[in-house]
Amino acid sequence: MKANEMKLKYGYLDQQFQNVDHIFEDLKKWVPTTEYTIGPFVEAFEKKFAEYLGVKHVLGTNTGTDALILSLKAAGIKPGDEVITVANTFYATAGAIVAAGAKPVFVDCDARYSIDVTKIEKAITAKTTCLLPVHWGGMPCDIESVMTIAQKHGLKVVEDACQAAGSTVKSKKVGTFGDFGAFSMHPVKPLNVWGDAGMLCTNNSDAYAWLKLYRNHGMVDRDHIDIWGVNSRIQPFQAIVGSHVLDTLEGSIARRIEVGKALDAGLGNLEPMLRLPYRPAEYREMYQLYMVTTPQRDGLVKHLRDHAIDAKVHYPIPLHLQKPAREMGYKEGDFPVAERQAHELLTLPSHQFLSDEDVSFIVATVRSFFASR
Repeated sequence: MKANEMKLKYGYLDQQFQNVDHIFEDLKKWVPTTEYTIGPFVEAFEKKFAEYLGVKHVLGTNTGTDALILSLKAAGIKPGDEVITVANTFYATAGAIVAAGAKPVFVDCDARYSIDVTKIEKAITAKTTCLLPVHWGGMPCDIESVMTIAQKHGLKVVEDACQAAGSTVKSKKVGTFGDFGAFSMHPVKPLNVWGDAGMLCTNNSDAYAWLKLYRNHGMVDRDHIDIWGVNSRIQPFQAIVGSHVLDTLEGSIARRIEVGKALDAGLGNLEPMLRLPYRPAEYREMYQLYMVTTPQRDGLVKHLRDHAIDAKVHYPIPLHLQKPAREMGYKEGDFPVAERQAHELLTLPSHQFLSDEDVSFIVATVRSFFASR
């Protein structure tokens, strides 16, 4: 069955943006201003998101990847440095490290698909300058342990919270624990816009002042620059869209949590055939992805798709087995947990537009697969 014929789709943008008249009203106000780069609409959104996160400074960027790259540069990462991150994440995490001139050093995953904090210290060398944990799929990693390790060894921390806007650990937003936090507003993210956009946050006022210059060619005015910079500006129309979506984010997260808990309740007794991640009570997950593992992953994916449920795999090849990482010397067997998860991870639809009946159908379809075996 083709993805566009699915009864329960993984995506939901057509539902989310079915009525956009209120957004277009603000866009109509913006167009006559001719404030088409940065300007008051961007600044208002940055302030609004900073208040939501509870941080001093937020800077809008062209993409979530740019937010990671700029954060690493602001953290002082330079060529020859090593940055430790997790073996199973989206390509942008490692790509940003390379773009900043550093070398990515991978660490295996834990049972929550995040960086295994018990293995970080073994990966630290004299060249290590930064830890880059990932809040994968909206699931907070053990960021408190990451911070403890970083402080012990004098390392910077850049959080990849690109998929986790709104997730919390002990009521504190992820992305705000480290020196810098990066967020994506790509259309598949719950805090999303009509294309690419990103945000980074920091409480470091000196770093923020540098970032404002660097993001905009180093310009202090039309005719002068203070540093060599780049163009990594968020577009004002995306800031307008993002501001409207931010107004609805907490409601979306609340429904995603309801869906996630209902899926947990319906699937929780299928172990060991199907395993759910442990969910600490002090963590709030915003369920960018609802992921489980099963040794029968490929068969279950086919079964779900045959029943019009748009199941996904994130991702079938861990980063250390991708071509550029193999060229660095990584090989099969280096990170057995990440490799097993790559063969077993499955993502179910879990967004805010699913009805209770949709969730029940997903549960029943998963259970019917295992009942027939």
